[in-house]
Amino acid sequence: MPGRPQRRSQRAVVAYLAFLGILLAFGVDIALVAYDELRVEFALEQRGVSIAVVGTTYFVGMAVGQLFYGIASDRFGRLPPLLFGIGLYSVGALLAAFAPNLEVLLAARLLWGFGAAAPSVLRPAIARDLYDGDTMARVITIVMAVFLIGPIFVPLLGEGILFFGPWQLVFLASLVLAAAAFVWTLTFGETLPLEQRRPFDSSRLWAAIGRVFHTRATIGHIGAQTAIGAAFFVYLGSAQPIIDEIYGRDAQFALFFAGSGIIMSAALVVSDRLIGRFGARQVVLHAMATFVLISALGVPLALATSGVPSIWAWFAWATSANALSVIIAPMCNALALEPMADIAGTTSAVLGFITFGAGALLAAVVDNLIDGTVTPMIVGSLVFGLIGFFVLVWAGDPVRNAYGRSPNSGPMVRPRLSSQKP
Repeated sequence: MPGRPQRRSQRAVVAYLAFLGILLAFGVDIALVAYDELRVEFALEQRGVSIAVVGTTYFVGMAVGQLFYGIASDRFGRLPPLLFGIGLYSVGALLAAFAPNLEVLLAARLLWGFGAAAPSVLRPAIARDLYDGDTMARVITIVMAVFLIGPIFVPLLGEGILFFGPWQLVFLASLVLAAAAFVWTLTFGETLPLEQRRPFDSSRLWAAIGRVFHTRATIGHIGAQTAIGAAFFVYLGSAQPIIDEIYGRDAQFALFFAGSGIIMSAALVVSDRLIGRFGARQVVLHAMATFVLISALGVPLALATSGVPSIWAWFAWATSANALSVIIAPMCNALALEPMADIAGTTSAVLGFITFGAGALLAAVVDNLIDGTVTPMIVGSLVFGLIGFFVLVWAGDPVRNAYGRSPNSGPMVRPRLSSQKP
């Protein structure tokens, strides 16, 4: 029931949070297969507009929306903002499907992203309500692994829809998922008890936001996640144009994208085991260092081929980098939230706003430089990886700092939530 904590198995929590992730990713992945149709429908080339703007507006909506939902969830609980956001998600998808011009399409995508911000920002907040320490990191990692099923089947589903009907049906398919998410959210219930909610007060709000920025472990891991997220957003925004325009393999785009998703999911399954053995902090440091190494190895590959290596060499590089980035992001998320249990919603709001907003803007700079070669993508990944690594080192270990022990020395259970532990 809303407002009352209830027992949930870890499997049920993971399934629900992963489904919310698929919902928000659906708005990105389902649009990718319709890019060619959208280019023609809205005369983007004649207007000098990059197709990446269709994805960028969605991410901007998500970035702005996360501030709203995260803060509201600390005041009203997780349930009402989630239901409201899923409703806006549906409206945005409906408007996008029937957009008469580019301006309306982009406005609809912005609203669609604003609605998607609710499941985006509240997934980690719900996880923080129920778990902490490495257990939380493992749950978020498993959620991400299941969430990456989206890139495996969504583009293939979109291609199937396009085979039988117009691009509008691709957007309308999101409404089915939104309806299921709405019902499941009502069934899943509230995770933030009434006594732990924070009355809305501007001074308290600014104090909470200030605490996020003044807590090194939190803002440091947010910064690292922003950098690695920017590298991943470059792939999301440019994979389709690269495969289509540089390599002439548009017909195989869905297969390449699905293959990448399978590898990323497998990487997250491995990382879950590593977190259990070594702790999230050690795993994320080594993963970021490996990301830098992979990115650096891509530079001579690009230079030796005038920026156009074989599609298989590029795909191997991109998939390796993406696998590492999706390993890093959920651990950074969990480590950033670790010291912020009492303001998890507000922290998630700031985290989401920065990682999606700044990450999307940084990615847009690199996306605009991609013109006939993949060199900007590879160099951009190296730059973002180096920034992420140094910020991550600076952030320190939030678990050790808070509890004075190694993060993998055993599970941490907060007494007030022990009844909710599966």
